[in-house]
Amino acid sequence: MNPIRSICVYCGSSPGRGETYSSAGRALGRSIAEAGLRLVYGGGTRGIMGAVARGTIEAGGKVTGIIPRFLINKEAAQTALGDLDDVVVTEDMHTRKHTMFEKSDAFVALPGGIGTLEEVVEIMTWAQLGRHRKPIAFVNINGFWNPMLALLDHMRAEGFVHTGHLVQPLVVDTAEAVVPAVLTQAAAVAEIASEGDARVIDRL
Repeated sequence: MNPIRSICVYCGSSPGRGETYSSAGRALGRSIAEAGLRLVYGGGTRGIMGAVARGTIEAGGKVTGIIPRFLINKEAAQTALGDLDDVVVTEDMHTRKHTMFEKSDAFVALPGGIGTLEEVVEIMTWAQLGRHRKPIAFVNINGFWNPMLALLDHMRAEGFVHTGHLVQPLVVDTAEAVVPAVLTQAAAVAEIASEGDARVIDRL
């Protein structure tokens, strides 16, 4: 059975500079839909957020948008939210992030701002603490995430990432490479877990 049924995408509610990032968002949305997976995201209908959702919907995919009530008019248009087949309105950001975690089997960071950074760092923190083993991927469009990746390497080198084996995000250069990479890693993790269960059974 495929261990991945849904992918959470963190990304900017703005389009960024030029069309590159929005094009990547649409491409990622299409690939999620074509793989038969559900998109889980922050519910925005503008910027890269909107591009990912549109790409998924146009390719016949399912979308769950999770958005705090106070952001509805800032990140989303009320009418556009109706295009999503599942909308969850939360009362605060903390509930939004926890709901996104519960509904997702993998996490992908497209380019974005401080909010995107905060979300993906938190999900890596939870991995480091052993709270999950779900795949995490950075879509490094035009080297966007290079400074972040360099910082992670620096933290490891300086001894501040004590369980580095639990924080090994995938890094892909194109949106089209995301889903295959995530599915491959998830299958590998599931196989290791299965082998571990088998060894436990053998000792019984």
